[in-house]
Amino acid sequence: MNSIRARVDRVIEFLERSDTDVLAMQELKCKPDQFPFEPFKEAGYEVEMVGFNQWNGVAIASRVGIEDVSTSFPNQPEFRDKQEARAIGATCGGLRVWSLYVPHGRALDDPHYEYKLKFLDEMANQAQLEMADDTLKLAVVGDFNVAPLDEDVWDISVFEGHTHVSQPERNAFEKFAKIGMEEVTRDRVTNYTYWDYQKLRFPKNEGMRIDFIYASPALAKAVTAAQIDRDERKGKGASDHVPVIIDFD
Repeated sequence: MNSIRARVDRVIEFLERSDTDVLAMQELKCKPDQFPFEPFKEAGYEVEMVGFNQWNGVAIASRVGIEDVSTSFPNQPEFRDKQEARAIGATCGGLRVWSLYVPHGRALDDPHYEYKLKFLDEMANQAQLEMADDTLKLAVVGDFNVAPLDEDVWDISVFEGHTHVSQPERNAFEKFAKIGMEEVTRDRVTNYTYWDYQKLRFPKNEGMRIDFIYASPALAKAVTAAQIDRDERKGKGASDHVPVIIDFD
């Protein structure tokens, strides 16, 4: 998302054009009293969000109801004795959704990197607990800040020795699969989900695939289609990430 206040008009246009029922947002960069609730309300969406300052922030918008809201998950790690606004869960029309903004990690020797690994691990533990109900349609979605395969970056040699592609990060990401969740866009979608604003990365298609949708077995078997809306990276006021979309029966 990269700042909801700067991009709310584009978000509303996307919702109307795509006929989306539930939207998970990350990197809002605002507090609740700064969030533009009114445009969403006018478009027919309820919004629940959590944000503490100009960094981080996550939200879920729904036009099919929103209840059982959690603004963090049990044992969510803190960074420097503070819990950041990086996770929100809600039930929307029978679908349980977690919107995640996974920590970047910064560098392999930075404390933020260990924070990132713990965050992924504990979120997977929470998903596993929720999947004790084998009928639950659960989606864990958002900016994972991990490229799980070499093909998920335009040139793996550029990333050697950096975050996003290290084996511990990839192992932490894969824990979702090990607990029985399925990444439902992998076999249905091509291209990247993120292109840096610098060095003409988007025109050169020098991107990364770091935004994913993990689904519980009950939801995964109901998925009928998936896509990346690459056009949302074009034009004035575009975010550096694009929407990842699934349809399910």
